[in-house]
This record gives sequence, C-alpha cells and structure tokens, in this order.
Amino acid sequence: MGRDVPALVFTREDRRRYRDKMHTDLEVLARMLHESGFESERPHVGLEIELNLVDDHGLPVMRNTDVLRAIADPAWSSELGRFNLEINIPPRELTTGGPGAWEQAIRDALNHAEDRASAAGAHLIMVGILPTLRESDVSESALSGDPRYRLLNEQIFAARGEDLRITVDGVERLSTYADTITPEAACTSTQFHLQVAPRQFADYWNAAQAVAGVQIALAANSPFLFGRELWRETRIPLFEQATDTRPEEIKAQGVRPRVWFGERWITSVFDLFEENVRYFPALLPLCDDEDPQEMLDHGGIPQLGELTLHNGTIYRWNRPVYAVTGSGPHLRIENRVLPAGPTVADTIANGAFYYGLTRALVDEDRPVWTRMSFSVAEENLHTASREGIDARLYWPGTGEVPVTELVLRRLLPLAHRGLELAGMDAAWREPLLGIIEQRCVTARNGALWQAETVHHLEKAGISDRREALRQMTTTYMDYMHMNAPAHTWPVD
Repeated sequence: MGRDVPALVFTREDRRRYRDKMHTDLEVLARMLHESGFESERPHVGLEIELNLVDDHGLPVMRNTDVLRAIADPAWSSELGRFNLEINIPPRELTTGGPGAWEQAIRDALNHAEDRASAAGAHLIMVGILPTLRESDVSESALSGDPRYRLLNEQIFAARGEDLRITVDGVERLSTYADTITPEAACTSTQFHLQVAPRQFADYWNAAQAVAGVQIALAANSPFLFGRELWRETRIPLFEQATDTRPEEIKAQGVRPRVWFGERWITSVFDLFEENVRYFPALLPLCDDEDPQEMLDHGGIPQLGELTLHNGTIYRWNRPVYAVTGSGPHLRIENRVLPAGPTVADTIANGAFYYGLTRALVDEDRPVWTRMSFSVAEENLHTASREGIDARLYWPGTGEVPVTELVLRRLLPLAHRGLELAGMDAAWREPLLGIIEQRCVTARNGALWQAETVHHLEKAGISDRREALRQMTTTYMDYMHMNAPAHTWPVD
C-alpha cells in the first residue's frame, strides 16, 4: 500500500480487468518460482518503524505534512493518520557492521528527525498506541492528505455498508463505533523484514507464525486506548476490527477477515498469494500497463503490480512480499506483529530474538509446525495480546507454560544458536539477547510499565485518567530518549 494512487471511481469493468490481471500475475509468479530466478545469495534484513507525533505535553499533533517537509529525507513517509510517520531503515545483511552499528544508524536517523520535528512544533514517540489519543482524534479530519488513504477508506466502507464497531473487553471495556478507518492509525508497529530464498520461504513463514504469540507477549506495549486500560497489546484486536470489510452477516457466513493470521501451515509462498486472489475482493482495482508474461518472455523482470497492490490491502501478521530491486526480484517476510518502541535498544533486541529463533526453528529435524496445530498458534497470539508477559502459552513438548519460562528454558538458547548459525558471534549476541533474558527474569515490559505508572499516579492523587496518561506519556518519552531497555524503567 506504499504506492501513490489517484482519487477514482471504480467500474465493474475495472474490477473484472483487475481480477484477470491478478490471475495472470499469479501464473507468472508460479513460473518464476519454478525457474528459481530470485535474489537470495546475500539475504538482507530490514526494518520499518511507525511513530506518533505529539506536542510538549504528550498530546497528539496533526502535522505530519509539516514534519515530513522539515525532515526532508526520502526514508520518511506519511502514514494513515496526520499524527503518524514511518521510517524505512535501509536493508542490510544481518551481521554487517554488527548490531551496534545497526542500532546506531537507527538512533541517528530518529534523533535527526526529532531535531527537525521539534523545529516544526512536534516530537516523535515510539509506542504501540499513543496513550493520550482520544476518540475525537481519529475522525475523518485526521486522515493523512495522501489520496490513497481516502480512497482506501471509501472502498472499505463501501464494502461494509455500515459503520465499524470496535469492542475490546480487557481490564476495562471499550465499545464504540467509527465512520472512518482512522482508528487504525492508532496502531503503530515495528516491522521486521527477512529476505529468504523461495525454497525456504514456507519454513520461515511457518516458523514466524509459530513464534508470533511469544513475540507479542515479550514486547507488548499498547495497554491503553481512548483512555481505557484494555489488553496488554491492544493493537491486535483494534487493527483486526478497524479495517474489517465484513458486516456481521458476512462474518457469520465464514468470510475471511482482511487482517488475518491465516488458517494453515503452507508449503510455498505461492499458497499465500493464491489465497489472496481466491478469498479477497480487490479494494483498489488499479491495473498497470505491464504485460508480465511478455516481460518475462523477453528476459525482463515483471513488477506484478496488481498482485503486490492487492497483497498490500490484506493485512497478514506475517505478510509475504515480492519486490524487484537493482539486483533482481526477491521474496521476503514482513513480520508485523510487534508494536513500536519502547526504545531502540528494545527494538534491536526484539529483532535479534526473532531472526535468531526463526533461523534455529527452520533448522530443526522436527519443525515446530509439524508438532503444533495452526489454530493453537493463533490462540497463542490472542492470549499473548490479552495478557502480555504474564501469558501462559502452548509449546510442543512443554504444554501450556508461562511465556517467561518457555523463553528462558527453551527459546532463548535456540535464538542464540540461530544467530550463531547466521554468523553472529557471542560478543554481539549476548548484549542483545541479554535484554530478552532480563525481560523474562523481571517479567517486565513496556505495557506493564505503562499500566503500573498510571496506577501509581492515580493512587498518588491524580484522579483524572487523562491527566495520568498524559504524565505517564511524557515520562515515557524521557526514558525512551535515554534508550535504557524498558524492563529497567522505574515506576515513580
């Protein structure tokens, strides 16, 4: 969904042509997979971080256009809400320069942007859901100015035919309606990219699905929405509901949601793109001029524009990506389950754990996805979202256990082994995975700190929840800039 699109009214002919073109793209993708013409000699990792804009008091600021102009860097782009930005960190080989170099590059980019944003009257904050966000902040006027967002909004509501209902039962309860998709903008994430060879794609995707619940439990950072304390990672149910094209009657018929964990382990990346075309109507039926069959026949590399645009409107928690760069076509997995923040140190540690653990699981003689049902993996994701680092999750060979115990005893050694297989020595691994270890030992993460801090402020006499959230948010920003991992943050 990163491409620019014009404001349009789509006809029945547009939709028919688009469906035909997607089927052609699928046939070409199948041929390319058979011919093995993908770049995979030097696999890269990548990172995108979505951020919120706030004022000096920690309240949302609707000025992403001004801030982007001030930053003046093509690595930065708008997001759905006027209070959102996104940075795309350049891809790199996992061990190039060491993790310290990657962390420093991210910090330098964010610090530069913060300096420019401050001059434009705003500040950047990395957090899964901005705690000070109000329902009035996610009206239609909060949609970013890019026409693609308004067009997407129109198409989702045309498919639904009614307002969105958002309901989350957690520590407290939220039940509300929305007449735009802007509540989705409340969900700001960290997205890890992993380039893989076609023959290994299914194994890596299955591994990523299997560990998604563990990732969320460890890194939950979104306990508040619209002034209410809900799930530890409220992003998950909010995102599932805020882009749902299905009215209640269509849900009852078993139609699949566009925010989707999936329903089965796969044997090829082709399975996912085929499911996209089979199950999901096009939201943005825009056809390219390219003839992918002709392009491939003449030795070129097709962009598969229709297939990739459609893929961008289906929000899998682990999304397949087909892309073409100067070195050729490649495939990668976009891991989308984690919230933004709390710090760059936490982010890099989360990445090391994800990359190392999936690598080790792929190398096992009996892969975890052959010993665990897909439905249990999905249940782990939602349990982890509700309970965070206190969750009990299922894992083959251990049954249902506290996630902290599972990680310390079983998964952290695997993550070390996976990073070692990737060429990362102990001097680099230990500081990164040490953050994950201490998170488990202390049973503390960003979501727990946010909730405990608000409760502490309320017990200290701040009876207004919004003021407690505001004070917590400004303190959060101070610690975020110190870059000490969130499990070390005091509650005072």
